[in-house]
Amino acid sequence: MSLSFSVLGSGSAGNCTLLVLDGPRQPWHVLIDAGLSPRETLRRLRPLGVSGADISEILLTHPDCDHLHPGWRKAARRHGIRWRLSRRHLRPALGAGLAADLAEPFDGTFSLGPRTVVEPLWLPHDELGSVGFLIDHGGIRLGFATDLGRVPETLPQRFAGVSALAIESNYDRSMQMGSHRPAFLKRRIMGGLGHLSNQQALEAVLAVDANSEVDHIVLLHLSRQCNDPRLIRGLFARAAPHLLGKISITSQYQPTGLLHLGSPATTSACPPTLARQ
Repeated sequence: MSLSFSVLGSGSAGNCTLLVLDGPRQPWHVLIDAGLSPRETLRRLRPLGVSGADISEILLTHPDCDHLHPGWRKAARRHGIRWRLSRRHLRPALGAGLAADLAEPFDGTFSLGPRTVVEPLWLPHDELGSVGFLIDHGGIRLGFATDLGRVPETLPQRFAGVSALAIESNYDRSMQMGSHRPAFLKRRIMGGLGHLSNQQALEAVLAVDANSEVDHIVLLHLSRQCNDPRLIRGLFARAAPHLLGKISITSQYQPTGLLHLGSPATTSACPPTLARQ
């Protein structure tokens, strides 16, 4: 039993993550968000041995344009890909061009394939909110949360027992305060309905790790203007040096390596490589 994932890109110009869930006959390929263009997504999938025809479903955290690229309106139809999204997001997603007959809205826990259960977690982000996912694949658990305005009190408990945690670490507070961004944008980002700071992300990671045996910590959605991977590594080196070797910091332009959980993958779609950034 194994679960593998690769963050193909993460940031304000597009977010997309590949999940590979092993199955009794063949792996189940799922995307979390589709914020990169279909062409760019397929280009980044190719080295992993995955094509558009292999993708069965897209889990949508929320319908902002950096998570739902307009090119996927036709591409999802062409490849027969189903969209899984919160019922709260259905109307704006349909308004953005998502095909109604391919949409499968959820209100609570749902299944992916024969072995996988997905538990949504509502996150405060802008007016519509966002959805985090606890993905349980035969007891292998991945917690995924991006675009959080703040960390819900229930998140550490809901993500207890995960083997991997992917969570937003958007901005460094000093860089944000010292930037030339307008005041209203700073308030939106830092006001509890925007994004998580590096410090907030660290605190969430520590709270989850206290009740888990986390093998991989993947930090998402770094601001290109108001963050720096060196600051994040320095923060963890000071506050949580025992976790530093488990961290992967994502990029807008370069996928992470394929991160493996569970027994070693045996399919061509899961080459035994890991690139830390």
